[in-house]
Amino acid sequence: MLETLHRFLKSLDFLKGIVLAVAMLIPVLLSQYLFDNIHIGFSVALGVLFCSPTDVPGSNKHVFFGILIATFLSFGLTLLFGAVANILWLLLPLLGVFVFLISYISVFGFRASLISFVGLLAIVLSFIHNYSDENLLMHASLIALGGLWYLSLTYLKLQLFPKIQVDQLFSKTIEKTVEYLRIRGELLVNSTNREVLQHKLFELQIEINGLHETLREIILESRSNSVPSNRNRRQQLIFTELIDILELAIANPVDYDKFDAVFKKHKEKIEAFQQLGFEIANHLEHISKVIRKEEKLKENTKISEILGNITKHINSYRILVGLPKSRVGTIMLLNLKNYQEKQAHNVTAIERVLNNYRKNDEILSSREANRFITPQDYDLKKLVENFSFKSPIFKHSLRLAVVVLLGFVIGKSFSMQNPYWILLTIIIIMRPNFGLTKSRSIHRVVGTVIGATIATVVILITQNAIIYGIIAAISLPLAYSLVQLNFRNAAVFVTINVIFVYAIFEHNILAVIQYRILDTLIGASLAFASNYILWPTWQFQNIQEEFGKAITSNQNLLKQVAIYYREKGVVTTAYKLSRKAAFLNIGDLNAAYQRMSQDPKSKQLEQSTIYEIVIFNNTFLSSITALGTFIKNNKTSEVPEEFNIYVENICSNLELAKQILEKSETIKKVNPTNVDDAENLYNTFFENLSKKRDQEIALGGEHSMATRVKLRETLLISEQLKWLYNLSEKLIASAKKYQSTI
Repeated sequence: MLETLHRFLKSLDFLKGIVLAVAMLIPVLLSQYLFDNIHIGFSVALGVLFCSPTDVPGSNKHVFFGILIATFLSFGLTLLFGAVANILWLLLPLLGVFVFLISYISVFGFRASLISFVGLLAIVLSFIHNYSDENLLMHASLIALGGLWYLSLTYLKLQLFPKIQVDQLFSKTIEKTVEYLRIRGELLVNSTNREVLQHKLFELQIEINGLHETLREIILESRSNSVPSNRNRRQQLIFTELIDILELAIANPVDYDKFDAVFKKHKEKIEAFQQLGFEIANHLEHISKVIRKEEKLKENTKISEILGNITKHINSYRILVGLPKSRVGTIMLLNLKNYQEKQAHNVTAIERVLNNYRKNDEILSSREANRFITPQDYDLKKLVENFSFKSPIFKHSLRLAVVVLLGFVIGKSFSMQNPYWILLTIIIIMRPNFGLTKSRSIHRVVGTVIGATIATVVILITQNAIIYGIIAAISLPLAYSLVQLNFRNAAVFVTINVIFVYAIFEHNILAVIQYRILDTLIGASLAFASNYILWPTWQFQNIQEEFGKAITSNQNLLKQVAIYYREKGVVTTAYKLSRKAAFLNIGDLNAAYQRMSQDPKSKQLEQSTIYEIVIFNNTFLSSITALGTFIKNNKTSEVPEEFNIYVENICSNLELAKQILEKSETIKKVNPTNVDDAENLYNTFFENLSKKRDQEIALGGEHSMATRVKLRETLLISEQLKWLYNLSEKLIASAKKYQSTI
């Protein structure tokens, strides 16, 4: 508990909360002291509040322009809606149109969605007061001043704490990777709960991919825009190792059903591998704490000890079962050991970078680095492409505009004390996805009730305005710090802050609390109901697009692995880019499935079939990555023709599955070459190698490596190809089943 609190107080989120509180409190205090007019300070503080949501991790350029755009947007919208606030016949159409347009810019991505939220916030809070023309211009100008003031403090924060953003992103990425490795370890021995564990892997992969994208943007863009420094080179080295660790974790070369069958009577052999995986995860967690400056870096001696025990277990298994019966199982164990050794080496590499900087040929040039940064697509064509009911953002924007108008009319019709609270609740809660809107509605209501209860108790105990001010000041940074971490707790502190700010000026504060709860309930109910009734976006309607992207990226990665196997040498940039695309697209598919699982049960059509397709794509990526990782980390022989036959047929099957899922009018199936012949050739070659190896052992050549290495290569590559081909066939069957029922 104390460690969690200590970590939170040192976090970037808490630092941003402090910056926000300082940025808002200083203008309020100065305006009261210098001008004896607290409203000037409140206007500046409102500008700070408007721009703060865009201050999220990313490159300095994106943070700067995000805050700047939010500043001008909040200025313009405050001026516009403040001017028409009392002209109802003009206000209503403008409110509907601008809520739609501002919400619609979310099509440009995550940061654009935050700028969109700022615009919606400015529209809603423009109804707080009635202003004369002169006062309105002054109020809007002070809001713009507040945005520029916050921008200057953000720049100062980046100068004073240049390391905190990247260090904490690294720590968080490592901690999520640790969780991923531990679940992989659980999957080795837990045969009864694998589906639940697989769901957890989906969630973690989504989070890790997002963190990788943010780190990639910050590190690589920083490198391309400045002279490379030792720190930047260290960051890139660590990031490269984290990418490799995730690749190895995804590439886990284990067919769990086959493992269960082969080692049914030798589970202790597998438990040793689980122990090794857990120890690697523990050491990685230690490295995370070193980056957080919570521990001193120390060497891990347990990993080498466990590896020694695993070698003994493998030899014991080979002797106990006896050759040739134990050969397949032994090679499976040796292969798994090889992967975990590589994983341990990657962790050790991070340790070496932290301990003592070293040069590395893998450092990317600025031109190459730019190719790995996912470009921000701000092409205006996206606005046109999404302007239809096929687009979830279009439907969300239209839905939001209607609900905001409805909330405004309800607030005016029933003479609510602060009707804009209804609108505020709506824009905070409503999301394109039903499940997220539902959870945010619940958390918002619960948080509001808890916060209101706490505030009521304090108000009944004391009526001291100084205490109210202190509580309001303390709750502000806590509310902002917790928005990304815990939405319910953030709602608690937001409610406390709002109530005590009002309590300083309002005598009948208990009535304010009642209205706050009532308005929140109305806003949450409208948001929740509209997502179900008005042009709902059910995930099963949009997941087909993610299917196509995932299958295409898997297909491209397999082709790059095949090219590398044939040409060998240095891993190409094309290979790395195809790997990145596959990771991201499979992560997007997992996220889409997670959203679908949050939809009402009646709207989760063909969930079992969709789950099959998701699992097949994930397993496919895992198998391709295992294949590529083996080829990269081992000296391989000349590529046999049967390898090319398999790859051609697998790619053909993937293309066919994609066409079926996309309901292509003319399905073109590539003429398959004979996979059975390729399988027989691989089997015959493996049998001949096995006989040769048995003869070598009989003649005392047990330590001869050439045939043993060739055996291992043949078994692993042929098994992975067979598995990939079977998966591609199953994917076609699932695609046909899916299309026949929707």
